[in-house]
Amino acid sequence: MTESPDVPNPATLFSLDGKVALVTGASSGLGHRFSRVLAAAGAKVALVARRVDRLTALADQLPDALVLPADLADPAAATHAVDACVAHYGQLDILVNNAGRSVTVPAFDETTEDFATTLTVNVTAAFTLAREAARTMTGPAGRGGVVINVSSILGIVGSGQIPLAGYAAAKGALVNLTRELAAQWARRGVRVNALVPGWFPSEMTGDMMTDDRSLAWLAKRTPMGRPGRPEELDGALLYLASEASSYMTGQLLVVDGGWTAI
Repeated sequence: MTESPDVPNPATLFSLDGKVALVTGASSGLGHRFSRVLAAAGAKVALVARRVDRLTALADQLPDALVLPADLADPAAATHAVDACVAHYGQLDILVNNAGRSVTVPAFDETTEDFATTLTVNVTAAFTLAREAARTMTGPAGRGGVVINVSSILGIVGSGQIPLAGYAAAKGALVNLTRELAAQWARRGVRVNALVPGWFPSEMTGDMMTDDRSLAWLAKRTPMGRPGRPEELDGALLYLASEASSYMTGQLLVVDGGWTAI
């Protein structure tokens, strides 16, 4: 029995050979993992974060990676990161807006300054990066491209028990920014989708993942009875980054163990 010629080879469908990806927040947690996964699929990866030593250590593990130190609280840093990536590789095909900031404090005690800084890092920088990336992707030498905004389940539902007003507001804004950019850029060959993780190990959730009470709370509220494992986002990331999702834009891909289903 021979294979049907119109059935793609999965290895080809999810391949990122010849692509260049820029990942923010690449120095730790999900961003560190995302960078490795994209590189394993064939992409050259530009690594963006503040901690140069961590970026350099990661770059040493990846083929032809580029280290781009940047503090995305600085509005100029996002533009510089895209410009430096394109100057080095000559192209940019995939942007993963993963950098994030959170302040865990009751809303009564969250300062306006902290709230604004969280919005700057999580939303304004993501918009600036997406805008500059899309200009490259749709320019004279552009080939189209993909923007993946990493939101959170706290961008689509509330928590209350974990006080994160600024973070929740920012991640909610990122959800609708995803839809709007997707609508504006669809006919120009740029797809914009959001990856929406539930509770996964990261620097932000580090204390929760080592605290028995917190883990019991997560297990009780999550239909699958546990937090996610880092590798359980790999498939979703590659789906959004590759031609496997070629007819998908403006959508949320939620990976949360069923948290938002109940």
